[in-house]
Amino acid sequence: MTTRELPADLYGRHRHDPAMKVIDAIAAARLRWSALVNRGDLRPRVDGRRLSVVVTERRIEAHDQDVVSLRLEASDGRVVPRWRPGAHLDLELPSGRLRQYSLCGDPADERAYRIAVRRIPGGGGGSVEVHDELPVGSRFVVRGPRNAFPFAVPGHGSPSRRLHFVAGGIGITPILPMARLAHRLGVPWTLVYSGRSRDTIPFLDEIESFGANVIVRTDDEHGLPTAADLLPDVGPGTAVYACGPTPMTSSIVAAVREMAEVELHFERFSPPPIVNGTPFEIEFASSGAVVTVDADRTVLDTILDSRPDQPYSCRQGFCGTCVVRVRSGEPDHRETTLSDADHADGALLACVSRSRGARLVLDL
Repeated sequence: MTTRELPADLYGRHRHDPAMKVIDAIAAARLRWSALVNRGDLRPRVDGRRLSVVVTERRIEAHDQDVVSLRLEASDGRVVPRWRPGAHLDLELPSGRLRQYSLCGDPADERAYRIAVRRIPGGGGGSVEVHDELPVGSRFVVRGPRNAFPFAVPGHGSPSRRLHFVAGGIGITPILPMARLAHRLGVPWTLVYSGRSRDTIPFLDEIESFGANVIVRTDDEHGLPTAADLLPDVGPGTAVYACGPTPMTSSIVAAVREMAEVELHFERFSPPPIVNGTPFEIEFASSGAVVTVDADRTVLDTILDSRPDQPYSCRQGFCGTCVVRVRSGEPDHRETTLSDADHADGALLACVSRSRGARLVLDL
C-alpha cells in the first residue's frame, strides 16, 4: 500500500525541483483587518511562471448557486501552459490575495483553463472575491500550473490495474480531469461522488454522463457515508484517488491501511490535524511581544490573533505564502516544500511547522 497526502515536492517527484529551492524575497500579499489587501515585504516561494489571464466565461455549477466556474484564457491569446490532472493554479486576485484552485477542465484544451470555486463566507475572502468581483472580462495573473496531487494511470506509470475515485463536494475539481482521462484511455474505473444534497454538488451532469462508472451518494438521501460506502469493491490492484473534507479522507486513510495491495493518493481542502502538538512560545522580534502557541493551534493561527494582515493561503504546508523567518530557537519543520538550505536560512512555514524547544523568535 502506498499512502500519499502530499508528494515530496509540488511537482510530485521525490526530490526537490531546483526552481523550488530559489526563494525570492519580494513583495507578498498582506491582508489588512478590514480585508483590504496590500502588498507586503515577502512574496511566497512558488513557481515563477506567471500568466496574465482574462475571464471569458462564468457558469453556475451547483443548483444552490454557491459554486461558480471560470474559463480563463491568456490575455494575449496565446496557448496556455500545459497541465496534467491533479494540477492547480495560484491566482493573484485583484485584491492582492493569493489563492490556489484545482484545474477542473480538460488538459487537451490548449486555449484555456477552467477552475471552480465554492463560496465560503468568512473563509478568508478569496472565494467571495471570485464570486462577487470577477465578472467576464476581469483580468489578473495566475502562477503555475503546479501539481501537488499527481495522477498515474494504470499501464502508464502505475502498477495498479484499476482506479477508484472518491470526491466530496467541491473535491470533485481535481478528480474530474482524472476520471475523464481514465475514461478516454479505456482504463477500468469507478467513482463515488458524495455531498450534502444533489443541489449542492457541482458538475453533476458531467459526472452522470459517465453512466454506470459513477455512484452519486448524498447525505440527505443516504445518510453520512462510511468508508465502506466510499470504497465499494476496492481490492488488490486498485489505486484510490480521493479529495474532500478531512473527516472523509481520514476515514478512507484508516480503511485503506487495512487493505492489501491498494494504493492511496489523496488531497484535502482543509488544514491537516495537528499531531503530537505541545505548547510553546513565539516572540515577535520587532516588538518583543511573546504569545503562546497552544498544543492544538498552529503558529499561523496564533500570529493572526495579533497580526491579522499576516499573509497565508493553503494552510497545508505546500504553497509557501505564510513563510516566516526564525531568528533563534529550534524549529520542527513539518513540510516537504522548503529545502535544507531554506531551513538553514531560517525559513519556516507557519501553517504547519512548530518548535522543538520552549520558544521561537520570529522576524516579524
